[in-house]
Amino acid sequence: MAEAGGTAAHRPRPLLGLGILVVVLAGALVVGGGLFSSTPPTNAQRAAAIDAQLRCPSCIDATVADSSASSAVAVRHEVAHLVAEGETAQQIDADLVSRYGQTILLRPPTSGLAAAVWVVPAVAGAVALGALVVVFWRRSRQLGRLRQEVDA
Repeated sequence: MAEAGGTAAHRPRPLLGLGILVVVLAGALVVGGGLFSSTPPTNAQRAAAIDAQLRCPSCIDATVADSSASSAVAVRHEVAHLVAEGETAQQIDADLVSRYGQTILLRPPTSGLAAAVWVVPAVAGAVALGALVVVFWRRSRQLGRLRQEVDA
């Protein structure tokens, strides 16, 4: 007669399911993110992507792409002009920051003290995931001991 929990070969493997989930999610992110896209974006697509990352200089909570304010229209024209000249997104950001200040950028900078905005959540997520793994690992060991005691 088989054990209540099944034999070692037939026990559920929660880490296998988690591993499959991670692989599927990573694959979806790679495909959905356009990593294998073969065509470069057009100037209009580049300008639209940059506009979506800029705060309207005269609006409270609107992007340059979403606002119809005259200042937003002026920034959109400037971005389109700079993209047509072949400047990179970083060069355009630097140019706009020099004119309007750091607040024109919707995303925080990735260097200096402001990099903590990017690092702290990643570290906290890794620590939380590690804590969950430890908790489940300890629980599975305790469950294994209890099964051995019951079987004995």
